[in-house]
Amino acid sequence: MAKKNVNDMSFLDHLEDLRWHLIRATIAVLVCGAGAFIFSDFIFDTIIFGPKKMSFPTYRWLCSMSQYIGIDTTFCLDEFPFRIQNRTMAGQFSAHIWTSIYAGLVIAFPYIIYQFWKFLSPGLHENERKHSKGFIIISSFLFFLGVLFGYYIVTPLSINFLGTYSVSSEISNEIDISSYISLVRSSALASGLIFELPIIIYFLTKIGLVTPHILKKYRKFALVIVLVVSAIITPPDVASQIIVAIPILVLYQVSIYISKIVVKNQLKKEKKHV
Repeated sequence: MAKKNVNDMSFLDHLEDLRWHLIRATIAVLVCGAGAFIFSDFIFDTIIFGPKKMSFPTYRWLCSMSQYIGIDTTFCLDEFPFRIQNRTMAGQFSAHIWTSIYAGLVIAFPYIIYQFWKFLSPGLHENERKHSKGFIIISSFLFFLGVLFGYYIVTPLSINFLGTYSVSSEISNEIDISSYISLVRSSALASGLIFELPIIIYFLTKIGLVTPHILKKYRKFALVIVLVVSAIITPPDVASQIIVAIPILVLYQVSIYISKIVVKNQLKKEKKHV
């Protein structure tokens, strides 16, 4: 059966089309998740529990920097003063399942974005469709860059601060596996989504909800929001918040530049049609 022209499609037709794109994206996540489930040794021992080991690259680099500057730091410990435990019968199995699903979500992200683009592309003009093909590559690159930033910067800073924090020597840290994995997962995924800011600003500018003038006008408010977000996804120390805030502020500035380009191109099109 031939696919209907986008102009001939009803609201229900669009919903049906969206449903199939969502089904394909879900299947991709499940397939990639199944692969992650099979390679659980690598996913858990190397990736998930990597930031718990003092041999993790971030700790070695920060330890070297601290020694060079000449300050004492917890980045040079032999091991962290906490253990990870499972406190429920289904705890490890549940951690295995959900970690595999989230890993599948990360791996399948380019295909998910592709399905999103396939759903939107029929409503675009031919010229817009041609120029938006790079959207999949750019958005995937930004997402993976954000995930790596969250994994190699936000996660180790959080684990180092929270794992060594103590209010009394009478208390020993016995961390539940779900709490530990949640920290690693939220740090990586939150950073990946935050790095999508330029893409979000691009679409908001295209539909007229955002302009370069608005972005510049509310830059000070954006700075406050960035610091709040940094405080949420990092431990409560100033150094960590600054480390996280810097790339977000850079992304915000890049978003202003992207918004300018979009507005400029829209003005050129309007002049051509006059």
